[in-house]
Amino acid sequence: MSLRKTTAVGAAAAVLIVLPLVLQQVNDYWMHIVIMIGIFSILSMSLNVIIGYAGQFALGHAAFYGIGAYSAALLMIHFQVSFWIALPAAAVIAGFFGFLLGTPVIRLRGDYLGIVTLGFGEIVRLIFVNWVDVTRGPMGLPGIPAPTLFGYTFSGKTEFYYLILALALLTFFVIHRIVHSGVGLSLMTLREDETLAQSIGIRPNKYKLLAFTVGAFFAGIAGAFWASYISFVSPDAFRYLDSVNILAMVILGGSASLPGSVLGAVILVLAPELLRYMSDYRMMLLGLAIVLMMIFKPTGFWGEKHRKYNFYGMVRKGEGK
Repeated sequence: MSLRKTTAVGAAAAVLIVLPLVLQQVNDYWMHIVIMIGIFSILSMSLNVIIGYAGQFALGHAAFYGIGAYSAALLMIHFQVSFWIALPAAAVIAGFFGFLLGTPVIRLRGDYLGIVTLGFGEIVRLIFVNWVDVTRGPMGLPGIPAPTLFGYTFSGKTEFYYLILALALLTFFVIHRIVHSGVGLSLMTLREDETLAQSIGIRPNKYKLLAFTVGAFFAGIAGAFWASYISFVSPDAFRYLDSVNILAMVILGGSASLPGSVLGAVILVLAPELLRYMSDYRMMLLGLAIVLMMIFKPTGFWGEKHRKYNFYGMVRKGEGK
């Protein structure tokens, strides 16, 4: 790593560490906004695996988010499971549902795949609403306990900030390793030309299922965190519009780009707050901004063109000639 890059990473780490100390002096509400940016960063990075890298048009990502939230909530409320066990368990359950969804739909493409995943998202939400004996329906599940670590219970936003920061960094690291490995190259080959991918031995079904499972797994992590942070879950938090919002973060930030996913989450979480004074027009302005983005900068603010092609650094300038 070059000195310049090391300095930039160190400065960014210092800012992230001291940020809650600054925000506490300004307004506690902004701490909540930063935590929401962390949650949506995880969601947009996980959706980017499915859409950006595997090229599968999915419109039901909020369903996996909800499955993770409800799974963690039910485990902690009814079985007194620790948050630290409920979190990975919820991620595994959400990943399993991603695998289940992917199994029948991997032969679909484009709009058809989008419609099926949209239907899956609505079915999951309706289950949350109507399975009253388990989910309490529209009334939701209150009283979800906060995480406890060595006898200390998380009671303030600062603790949750550092927790979501750790989870977001973990998500970035794991997905970064996946998409910059041979698996990631296979996913992108599949995205560009499925017939060509098959001709060189890439099995489409295997990699599409992997993308759905990985994406759902990390969405489940975000959902489990959300449940414990808010201490309440209800079906209203996992609507179709939430799936569209996550998709917009991927498109705006940049498809097939993890920094782009984070940037998209920052923009689309901050923008409604900054435009709150013109609440009657803010959604229209956001929609207009996305349309203009698709026309003049279709790859997003930080799209795939910033990808480091030679990730392993095996071929340097002048070598291989």
